[in-house]
Amino acid sequence: MILPAQVKTGHLGELADYTRKLYREPELRRLFFELTLQCNEHCFHCGSTCTSARGDELSCDDWKRIIDQVKADFDISRMQLCITGGEPLLNRDFFEIMGYAHEQGFRWGMTSNATLITPQVARRLADVGMGTISVSIDGLRETHDELRGFRGGYDRAMAGVQNLLDVGTFHAVQVTTVVNHGNIDQLDALFEIMDGLDIDSWRVINLEPIGRALERPDLMLTPDDYRRLFTFIRQKRDEGYPLCYGCSHYLGVDWELELRDWYWLCNAGVYTASIMSNGDIGACLDIERRPELIQGNIKRDRLREVWDKRFEVFRHDLSELNEDCRACEHARFCRGDAHHSWDYDNNRPMVCFKGTLF
Repeated sequence: MILPAQVKTGHLGELADYTRKLYREPELRRLFFELTLQCNEHCFHCGSTCTSARGDELSCDDWKRIIDQVKADFDISRMQLCITGGEPLLNRDFFEIMGYAHEQGFRWGMTSNATLITPQVARRLADVGMGTISVSIDGLRETHDELRGFRGGYDRAMAGVQNLLDVGTFHAVQVTTVVNHGNIDQLDALFEIMDGLDIDSWRVINLEPIGRALERPDLMLTPDDYRRLFTFIRQKRDEGYPLCYGCSHYLGVDWELELRDWYWLCNAGVYTASIMSNGDIGACLDIERRPELIQGNIKRDRLREVWDKRFEVFRHDLSELNEDCRACEHARFCRGDAHHSWDYDNNRPMVCFKGTLF
């Protein structure tokens, strides 16, 4: 059902008020564990520029200590662990770490390229309590392999998806596709493939101006590309397909709630925190890893104290930092958009849909 604009405006106003309450009283609901920066692919759009493990990565004992600490300090019944990397399965202690988290009562899900998910691995993931997984498929076979720098990656990832589905016990198996100017023409063909799988949802997101993607400005989406992408998602959702856009940006009143299940809110530092592979504590892992955005290190700081006493840089409207944003009539709802696509050198948003969607 499409809601009238005035109803959406009312909802967005309530959310704006609630967000200001969150700045004062944040609640950690999603805690990311970056188990390793090692990866067997070399994706051109990688926000973390992953290639190989660093010498300062946390040990298995470190992760177990973190799990114990988080359980002691937070209400884990309201928390989801989000496991990522690199490719998290390349952490040699992956199953020991996640088995321990499962034993301690944590709910957890993972982001993976799925190339390592054999039938045996899929069953082991179920045994250690994985509930959800998002697998990256970024185009048809040749395009996917080129974008991810791994020949045969598409076939191995699709086999991994099927191996997960064959287990049949996971709460949600999702595919995520990063759309750029070069692969947007494959959306219809990809839809036919996804529609033939028994996945729970297809998450379609845009290429972000972060990490390695900054080296390929030619692949950033144009305004026409964005309108085409969002129209595609809305049409498929209207037809009842489990398709959604990511949580990345404010879309304007007309488009909000049309492409995903709820309204725009940057979760960084209000619902979401991350522990990086070297122990650094931050918000969303896609945010640039600048010194002022790193809030501590788990080797010397307790996460509860960091969450309660730091993170100030994330708990305000980014629009306050930019004159044009402050003056914008959408500022109350947009709040300067997302921390991961904010230009901290020039205090401006690198992604803004004003003039494109609204």
